[in-house]
Amino acid sequence: MTTVTIKRLGHLGDGIADGPIYVPGALPGEVVSGRLDGEQLRDPKIDTPSENRVKPPCPHAKSCGGCQLQHASDAFVADWKRNVARQALASQGIAVDLADPITSPPKSRRRATFSVRRTKKGALAGFHMKASDTIIAVPNCQLVHPDLAAALPMVEALGVLGASRKAELSVLVTRTETGLDVSVTGGKEMDVELHQALSDLAREYDLARIAWDGEIALQRRNPVLRLGPADLTPPPGAFLQATQEGEAALIGAVKQALNGAKRVADLFAGCGTFALPLAQDAMVHAVEGDRDMINALDHAWRNAEGLKRITHEVRDLFRNPLQPEELAKCDGVVFDPPRAGAAAQVAELAQSKIPRIAHVSCNPATFARDTATLIRAGYDLEWVRVVDQFRWSTHVELVALLRRNN
Repeated sequence: MTTVTIKRLGHLGDGIADGPIYVPGALPGEVVSGRLDGEQLRDPKIDTPSENRVKPPCPHAKSCGGCQLQHASDAFVADWKRNVARQALASQGIAVDLADPITSPPKSRRRATFSVRRTKKGALAGFHMKASDTIIAVPNCQLVHPDLAAALPMVEALGVLGASRKAELSVLVTRTETGLDVSVTGGKEMDVELHQALSDLAREYDLARIAWDGEIALQRRNPVLRLGPADLTPPPGAFLQATQEGEAALIGAVKQALNGAKRVADLFAGCGTFALPLAQDAMVHAVEGDRDMINALDHAWRNAEGLKRITHEVRDLFRNPLQPEELAKCDGVVFDPPRAGAAAQVAELAQSKIPRIAHVSCNPATFARDTATLIRAGYDLEWVRVVDQFRWSTHVELVALLRRNN
């Protein structure tokens, strides 16, 4: 038996003692004993609990791998996420004040990917166990919206219809204004019999749309998301913000950063999370590498009222970033890249004369790297906001305003 004292929380949510020794589910300051296996403490027992330890609100917390931090108080998690952002910026020599994160409430996730596997008696749907391929049923999940929790029987029915005995289906369910939008991957090949069965299932559960391995199998009505005054129907499986509260916080911060701008470039625009609300006040040029998402954005804009012009182009900004001369007419830019960041595009932004840049990121490390590039090029970092829409997870999202100094 080995006994250790936890010194800090790692970026994956494990407690870390000297060594380093990693202890899942432990918090800083706790004394923990268990069986040492390399760098891992197995079967840990909390001998001295932290004052920040709480009873997990979800009955599935011990087995389900969907959440990493339900055993920690909300105040501790907020402070930890703020420190993750602060330390990432400090690693690049950047110091900035950070307010408490804006955290999405429980039961607010409007989209989730469930795993489902066929069984002898039917199918089992839910999330994976921690560090395992085993699926755990989560009927009382405290993370997802109740409409998604209630959809688990539908997901199991999809498993019965479309999964083989050996393979596992991945079912992305999104709550929209007009019903659930379902996107299935890993299923058996579509045929007439499966298509008819899916039609019956869609009617039974009143689904808006079902996509099968990237192709729309049936659509009873458009799955609609509201962005500003626009109604957006995203392509199947397209990237969307996880909660409405988190999306609203990000949009609000971006609009504040670019308030008064007349012509904005939205880079890595997706389906228009920022472009459509920004077009209430400014002309927008949206750039995105996925044509289906650009088409969805364009359709939403053309059918909305009261928006200024949105132009767009399909372009790989990693290989072919916008050049300073292409940005010369803009007085504001927002960019929200994937986790890898936007090093190539930021290098061009650094050479531009854009007065204000709203930088959105889901990765503190690449956020700090790209922000440092802009600061070295003559931008001032005015503020940074932390948004926690992935409650009880280790994910951190950030929004910043950078203004070119004179």
